[in-house]
Amino acid sequence: MELIDNISSFEEIEKVAKEFAETDEFIKLMTLYRCAIMEIETKLRVLDAEFSLQYDRNPFESIESRLKKPVSIVEKMHRRGIALTTADMERELFDIAGIRVVCSFIEDIYKLADLLIEQDDVLLVQRKDYIANPKPNGYRSLHMIVDIPIFLSEGKRHMKVEVQFRTIAMDFWASVEHKLKYKKEIKEPEEVTGRLKKCANILSLLDEEMESIRMKIDMDEEDGRN
Repeated sequence: MELIDNISSFEEIEKVAKEFAETDEFIKLMTLYRCAIMEIETKLRVLDAEFSLQYDRNPFESIESRLKKPVSIVEKMHRRGIALTTADMERELFDIAGIRVVCSFIEDIYKLADLLIEQDDVLLVQRKDYIANPKPNGYRSLHMIVDIPIFLSEGKRHMKVEVQFRTIAMDFWASVEHKLKYKKEIKEPEEVTGRLKKCANILSLLDEEMESIRMKIDMDEEDGRN
């Protein structure tokens, strides 16, 4: 399937996406992305177990994975002028396979992310730190695109996976903001946007205070052992 220039409605995108998703090439590629997700999830869970033994706490609270929906893939490829082929899809889109890791503390986000990319078979492709540099709307998260090999009967294949790290507070804000963003007929949207950004700043201060409390408790425990 090549680039379709005459798509002019969401209904047409849905139709094209349905046809694209039924091709053997698409089905096989999405299976490879599922395998890549499993590889990264396994690595993160192993690190979680090791971290728990070393520091007496788990670095993340939850981990979720998802594959981008066919209609979202086709819409993005059409919008960016990418030919509708699985080869171009794999080469141009880095967020088809995604993992979200929710941590209790900001320090654990950076530690876990560093431990993941320090592994020999994990290659960091891209890193965007929206914790140190939040988006204008207040969104905070650490995004990484990693390249991971999966091992198949016909040999090794490298796949890209997007990994997002957030604290519980960041994840709560992002979830609520996402739901509100698609509400229709919002009166005074600028006010809503401003209030959401204010909430993001408040939650950021909460994350910092919780980190400070944890560090104090750790120091008190260390002093008690000495």
